[in-house]
Amino acid sequence: MGKINTTLLISLPVVAVLAACAAVAPAPQAAPQAVVETQPTAVAPAATEAPLAAAPAATEAPAAPAATEAPAPAGERASLVVAYNSPEKWANWGEVLKSFSAKTGLQAPSDPKNSGQTLAALKAEAAAPQADTAYFGIVFGIQAGDAGLLEAYQPPGFDEIPAGLKDPEGRWMTIHQGTVAFLVNTKVLGDTPVPQCWADLLKPEYKDKVGFLDPTQAAIGYSVSTAANLALGGTLDNWDPGIQYLAQLKANGLQLPAQTATALVQQGEIPILIDADFNGYQLKNNNDAPVEVVIPCEGSLAIPYVIGLVKGAPNPEGGKKLIDFVLSDEGQAMFAKSYLRPVRQVAVDPTIAEKVLPPSTYEKVIVPDFAQMRAAQEKFNERWKAEVVQ
Repeated sequence: MGKINTTLLISLPVVAVLAACAAVAPAPQAAPQAVVETQPTAVAPAATEAPLAAAPAATEAPAAPAATEAPAPAGERASLVVAYNSPEKWANWGEVLKSFSAKTGLQAPSDPKNSGQTLAALKAEAAAPQADTAYFGIVFGIQAGDAGLLEAYQPPGFDEIPAGLKDPEGRWMTIHQGTVAFLVNTKVLGDTPVPQCWADLLKPEYKDKVGFLDPTQAAIGYSVSTAANLALGGTLDNWDPGIQYLAQLKANGLQLPAQTATALVQQGEIPILIDADFNGYQLKNNNDAPVEVVIPCEGSLAIPYVIGLVKGAPNPEGGKKLIDFVLSDEGQAMFAKSYLRPVRQVAVDPTIAEKVLPPSTYEKVIVPDFAQMRAAQEKFNERWKAEVVQ
């Protein structure tokens, strides 16, 4: 199991942090290391996200183009790009989509789905797709590609993405990543110590205070579960340590929200949210929330996020333009404002690195074999339902 180069992990102006993923290795035998997903820069998180109105149905093209070309979208659909799993409050998608629209003239409304909901929607709509692009945690992206739901497309900058973080044909590709962390509302905890380790969360003083997103629905939830398993001595072939731990955590009052929960930690409803580190940095640095970010002492997990062009998309050219934009220097720098680590080496605000934990904190962050992690997901889901939330 390879470990992230910790110097690059925190240095947001460079993207080589993700190069460690290029040569992924099997999960460790004894390991040390949140669509859906958070807040745009300098905007207070909302408790809920408004659902996206259904995308206008594509109308029939008036004249059939050459056999080698896809029909051009007609009417309103020609000026609309539907981007599944792009919540306004998550990863700075709000600013990214607004900037994309200003640059291209194409409408691109935010969509509140998480990774699991996005995958389910793509499957249900496979005969008549409604979305143009889809964004996932990497494991769900791999699954969507394997299911034939994504179209191959290689945008500018594709060659800069490490091999282990993209489909060779371009069905999905990483655009940025974070790390599993504890986001702790110190005001709500009061005199109770801030937990530093996975083992701490089982203590009585944290009963009913811990939560993370449902791992059968959200990419971050499955990443949290995988991180705990690997950190506590499990492997991607041996989930016993993780399942036993998660069952104990559930017995200690674990909360399992279905969608974006960063507002809940800020409001104190979930005082300790296990989620992506960048969500915590946003709450602390952008929203002045009393939140501390903790990388658990036993170890944690890298969590890449990917995007892909939907197969049979109503507006494939618009979808390609959005993918081009999120991988451009401008798009990558916008995501970095949310403390995500870009997949490409781009210039970003150098003060961002001063607002996150030091590189030494990330020494036990591990990069698993994501294809193997995907292959283990169904068996994990079965055990989760039978042994953790039964």
